[in-house]
Amino acid sequence: MQNFNQFLGFRLFWFVRGLLCTLFTALWLAGPALAQSPAIVAPLNPAAAAKGAACPVLLQQSFLRLQDEKPQDLCQYSGKVLLVVNTASFCGFTHQYEGLEALHAKYKDRGLVVLGFPSNDFSQETGSNQEIAAFCENTFNVKFPMFAKTSVRGRTANPLFKQLASTTGTTPRWNFYKYLVSRDGLKVSAFNSSVEPQDPSFVKALEILLSTK
Repeated sequence: MQNFNQFLGFRLFWFVRGLLCTLFTALWLAGPALAQSPAIVAPLNPAAAAKGAACPVLLQQSFLRLQDEKPQDLCQYSGKVLLVVNTASFCGFTHQYEGLEALHAKYKDRGLVVLGFPSNDFSQETGSNQEIAAFCENTFNVKFPMFAKTSVRGRTANPLFKQLASTTGTTPRWNFYKYLVSRDGLKVSAFNSSVEPQDPSFVKALEILLSTK
């Protein structure tokens, strides 16, 4: 009887030992699969996280440059005071290109960037991107950033103008409508097309934003 009990104990010992070995082996083999499981989320890329933290939500998008239609990331203008304007080549306010360029040249060292978005929403910008670029350079010597022709109002408006309209509660009513954006991208003021770039009230609002770091 004693020998029989010893035999059962011996068999039980090896059974449990085999079971544990099988379990540990299964867990070891499953390790790589578990590491690749979608349920395990990898940490955000540090560069992407830093960019998101430094770049205002308003600027986290890109547009094609007017001259060569190459994508331009608006995050490159983070920390700048922005003057966003929808432009047109055949408008009564087209002369404002000259004032916008003068404003850009005067205040760029203090952090101002003028961003021009040609639009045919008011049927006064019918040319191609190349024609618009040539007109701006040859007629007004425009040096501030210009982007490919786009829509700036209604359901077809580009994402930037949709956000500007949402923030201010007003969409462009005509060409050369102006949005003045603070360095952090959180404060936006809208100015009618008739407000010239050198208008004292406009320049005052600009100076306030430029003086805020």
